[in-house]
Amino acid sequence: MLARSYLFVPGDNEKLLGKVFNAGADAVVLDLEDAVAPANKTRAREMVAATLQKVAEPAPLLYIRINAISTPFWRDDIAVAAHPSVRGIRIGKAESLAELQAADNELSLAEQRVGLAVGTLRVVPTVESAVGLMNAAEMARHPRIEAFAFGAADFAKDINADVDEHETQTLFARAQLVVLSRAANIQPPIASVFTRLQDLEGLRASTERQRRLGFFGRSCIHPSQLPIIHEVFTPKAEQINDARAVVAAFERAQSAGAGVATLANGQFVDAPLVERARAVLSLAEVFAEACPEDAV
Repeated sequence: MLARSYLFVPGDNEKLLGKVFNAGADAVVLDLEDAVAPANKTRAREMVAATLQKVAEPAPLLYIRINAISTPFWRDDIAVAAHPSVRGIRIGKAESLAELQAADNELSLAEQRVGLAVGTLRVVPTVESAVGLMNAAEMARHPRIEAFAFGAADFAKDINADVDEHETQTLFARAQLVVLSRAANIQPPIASVFTRLQDLEGLRASTERQRRLGFFGRSCIHPSQLPIIHEVFTPKAEQINDARAVVAAFERAQSAGAGVATLANGQFVDAPLVERARAVLSLAEVFAEACPEDAV
């Protein structure tokens, strides 16, 4: 279940909790981790629990970001997250398969307590350290995992990198997550937040880089970022038309007994290119209602 945007809101901010579901994001992340001071953790859980009781359908995809498994907070966070309206949890600063297994055990107990089938809640580990990156291949095999998220700021801090506007210092890590995700047949990784709220052109350039690398979707911290993020991750009319031409040419070739085709511009069409074209058309169908101006 792909989403283009994941809008974060602090779990202890009553005003924002009341607005976030109408902000236009594909997914909402109620944050119990970094956005909440340690002294406010209990209050934040209470406010998130109250918010979940008010969620009305249809609503954006809903996730709860829990505190790292290395903290004393995460079990209580999971107890709140076990709710029929919640798609899954994000685990802050995830670093090992053992952590995911611990979360899995707690999730199973919580699901049973509220009458959900065991395995209902999905897990999105956030890779924010060198250790987390090195263990990502193991984590990717866990049956609950939906996708990885990348935490660029904490990762750069962990490896002592000074990230420039082109983000080349985190390119290796991001590329690793793309490849590992594909090999494990899970969703593409989710790009990190872009913290310069006034720099919309910078947001566009950065988001385009993530998309070209193989990421899909981006975490964000303000609704003003949503239009650009949605535009970047929604197939354009030209892309849709090109994809339709590829599929049509391939199907004509198959009908004639051939396994490959050639477009009028000389483009060679084989099965992998067709698979990619069909993925574009599938995305276009998913987001056509949200962005009718891009539908063809």
